[in-house]
Amino acid sequence: MTVPSYRAVLNTPHAARTFSAALVGRLSYGIVYLSLVLAVTRATGSYAVAGIFTALFGLTSSVLSPLRARLIERYGLRRVLIPMAFAYASLLVAIAIATWRPGVAHPLLWVLAVAAGTCTPPLGPIMRSLWTDLVADEALRQRAFSLDTVCEELLYVTGPLLAGLLAAVVNPALGVAVSAALVVTGSVLLVTSPAVRAIEPSTAAVPATAAGTGNALLFRPVLVSAAVGMCLGALGLLVVAFADREQHLAAVAWVEAALAVGSVAGGLAYGAVTWRLPGEVRLPLLAIALGVSVGLAGLSGNLVVLVALVGVAGLFISPALTTAYLLADSAAAPGARLRAGAWVNTAYNVASSLGAALAGLLLGRVSVPVAFAVTAAVAVAGGVLVLRKSDSVRVVGAGRMAR
Repeated sequence: MTVPSYRAVLNTPHAARTFSAALVGRLSYGIVYLSLVLAVTRATGSYAVAGIFTALFGLTSSVLSPLRARLIERYGLRRVLIPMAFAYASLLVAIAIATWRPGVAHPLLWVLAVAAGTCTPPLGPIMRSLWTDLVADEALRQRAFSLDTVCEELLYVTGPLLAGLLAAVVNPALGVAVSAALVVTGSVLLVTSPAVRAIEPSTAAVPATAAGTGNALLFRPVLVSAAVGMCLGALGLLVVAFADREQHLAAVAWVEAALAVGSVAGGLAYGAVTWRLPGEVRLPLLAIALGVSVGLAGLSGNLVVLVALVGVAGLFISPALTTAYLLADSAAAPGARLRAGAWVNTAYNVASSLGAALAGLLLGRVSVPVAFAVTAAVAVAGGVLVLRKSDSVRVVGAGRMAR
């Protein structure tokens, strides 16, 4: 019997090779957003144009993710991913060329943003779907998903650093071109792995009862993912406002670092534990804990306390997302796991953007601590709602068993 551990996960046949390939491609997403902002801003001299560009790119990339996942489920990973990756990379190269020098037409950039966002390969959901096929043991799968979430967190920490370095040394448009090369390389390496044979085209209809159950159960991880995303999307701007109030704006970097370190530490610790409490209960409790931590952070008397409390809040991020992905995967009907993971991703990304907008509105009307409290309430409310639904399901299930 294999002892559940991170080493055992990576020792699973084809796991290390497949995971490494996926990480190469996913590093592209860690680099591309900042590179796009810097490149478009430099080429147009307008933050407004850059803001519209990134909004169009981000929204099309997030909202259409379940549709792209469905195409892969229907026609197969090998048939769909490579054309999708090359189309996406070609559009990134076009953006890099267009923004290399000032003077590009704004409408052209917006068209390229929508086109590139439409073609973004869902490498994260693909890898999580592959983990389920690679790892049969439930305890080992939890560690695999935790490792995946933690590594993704690290990519979104190191990616902007690489983007900033490329922008400073050469040209921010080079970061866009490097992102294109990474996504193609990772996608090609991924489809050549023997593990991708586990994802076959799925044209069979899902029974109505199974589809209904899956949709009902999928609601929980999607809702919590959205609540966490909105909370964290708002937190980024709230931290800036707090540091500005303390007249120490540079301290934002320390707060962001504490959040990332907390998330990585929490994710690794969470994945190493064999939990007796079911995921349906753990998920809302993690969201509530995140919300309470963010609310307390808003009461910080100085930046040192804020850094510490935001670090505590970070402890619950990776565990919450890991559990959401696991529950979505287990709730999905046959042949729909990739779409389920994509819905969790979409909920998080869209809600994160809405959270940033919410924070902007709040900061113009209420004090910083109150804005923190409202933001925290979103995560808490999402957790409480899911927890109540979980209790209802257990009560109904018990009644059916008694009859």
